[in-house]
Amino acid sequence: MEALARRGLTRNLVGYTVFGDYAQPNPPARIVTAVAAGEVDIAVVWGPLAGFFARHSSPALELTPVPVESQLPFEFSISMAVRKDSESLRATLDSILDRCRPEIQRILDDYGVPRVPVTEVRS
Repeated sequence: MEALARRGLTRNLVGYTVFGDYAQPNPPARIVTAVAAGEVDIAVVWGPLAGFFARHSSPALELTPVPVESQLPFEFSISMAVRKDSESLRATLDSILDRCRPEIQRILDDYGVPRVPVTEVRS
């Protein structure tokens, strides 16, 4: 919201929550459904959620990553860690991830999860 406010784009802002009435199917899908139904013109949605529900929407929706110049990060890497003295475990996990990379990519593609280039950090 901060990034939208700095651009003067909050006058007609409609908020949606991922929480809601779970007696209804897929409350988090409501924001994507609102775009598909023409209730709102545009939505800023967390990538994995947007990708999954946009993939199942009718009409088809286009996802576009939005670069945001903000102190608040809008992209998050997923990582895992092991204790520094667990070199063997780290090597095993790295090997599994390398070997399973195509399957992991396929699963992310199947669910419509948008991705940005990976930067690897090790210490």
